[in-house]
Amino acid sequence: MQFKNLGQSELRVSSYCLGTMTFGESTSEKDGHEQIDLSIDAGINFFDTAEMYPTCPLRPETTGDTEVIIGNWIDKNRSKRSDIILATKISGIGYEAVRSGEGINRDSIKVAIEGSLQKLKTDYVDLYQLHWPNRGSYHFRQNWNYNPSNQDTKKANENILEVLESLSEIQKEGKIRYIGLSNETCWGTIQFLKYLKNFPNLKLVSTQNEYSLLCRLYDLDMAEMSHHENISLLAYSPLAGGFLTGKYLDGSVPKNSRLSRVSSLFGRINENSTLAVKEYVSLARSFNLEPVHMALAFCNQRPFMGSVIFGATDKLQLTKIINGLDIVLSDELLDELNKLYKKYPITF
Repeated sequence: MQFKNLGQSELRVSSYCLGTMTFGESTSEKDGHEQIDLSIDAGINFFDTAEMYPTCPLRPETTGDTEVIIGNWIDKNRSKRSDIILATKISGIGYEAVRSGEGINRDSIKVAIEGSLQKLKTDYVDLYQLHWPNRGSYHFRQNWNYNPSNQDTKKANENILEVLESLSEIQKEGKIRYIGLSNETCWGTIQFLKYLKNFPNLKLVSTQNEYSLLCRLYDLDMAEMSHHENISLLAYSPLAGGFLTGKYLDGSVPKNSRLSRVSSLFGRINENSTLAVKEYVSLARSFNLEPVHMALAFCNQRPFMGSVIFGATDKLQLTKIINGLDIVLSDELLDELNKLYKKYPITF
């Protein structure tokens, strides 16, 4: 397992991160704890969650259960807490099951972090992330109708400043170590960096955006920002919800899979994306690789990558994934992947 510093931080994270948004729905607490143990045994020290998880599907009655499951593991493995890097997120505006959809502001951050710490049974979070901006963004398949001209610039900047003021206070209390963004734009990230000059104790080190062979929006402005500002990408959905494994081709819907619980994988499965996945799967097999390993390795080899966040429904899936995390793709294969990307640039 490779390790790297996340942005300008002392967080030395594994190049792969275990995502936990299935914990509490398709993944039981027992299996979730076993996944954490298996990941640690494989060299993974980075674990990502959020106050709104699980999301397969997203249901008010299970909201917060993922943090509780992780917290129960921490409670049983207190001596290992300092060995892992733990990341969670505060929800943006609009999800009614979390603080009535209040979103991110000066006061809600303090309520949210206390709730997460209580569920996680820990005194601190290594990386505290803003799940999505109140003003909205082009993520979650919103890029087709994204219209930032409706945003109020003054209001957006005022929110960023008050959020940073609150985060700075929380960091001084020792409850968070570093901060990260999620589902953010280049402009939004730069605004945070601008105002952070007023808070020398606070460091923004990452942004967690969707990235995969089927979703490469990060390659342009965000990649340039990552390079110049030393902001690492934490890639979520590197397997496009499992689609890039090939297991959903030809109408297949495995029992207890994400597709069995979430229709179209939140809009990822359509005619064009299916054509693309068929070719990616065929390409992987022509190089004697498992499609899942090729998809993850591609993300890991991107120059702006901090860590690739993957999830598994159960420990058997996780074991298969772990067995290929040391794979490095050849230049020849990378060239072929880029040819396919030009053929299928934006499929969902």
